[in-house]
Amino acid sequence: MDDTPTKIKQRYYEMLLSESPVERLRMASRMYDSVKKLAISGILKGRQHLDTSRLRGELFLRIYGNDFSAIDRERIMKAIPNMQLDTDG
Repeated sequence: MDDTPTKIKQRYYEMLLSESPVERLRMASRMYDSVKKLAISGILKGRQHLDTSRLRGELFLRIYGNDFSAIDRERIMKAIPNMQLDTDG
């Protein structure tokens, strides 16, 4: 769906390009953090007792599920419980 007028898209694009690359990266990082928090909140709503592995799997499906084929999603979901993740965030 693309219902944004061309003039507005151009203005937004120019605004983004006026920021430094570092600031654009910060903006993207903040947006990802917000999406992750909202997704986790939605996943946990009514299901407060998900273990970490199950939560990571549900989060993967919520954010990236449509980007992979069913076969790839299944393969990734099977690997999630064994993944070693950093604990910085």
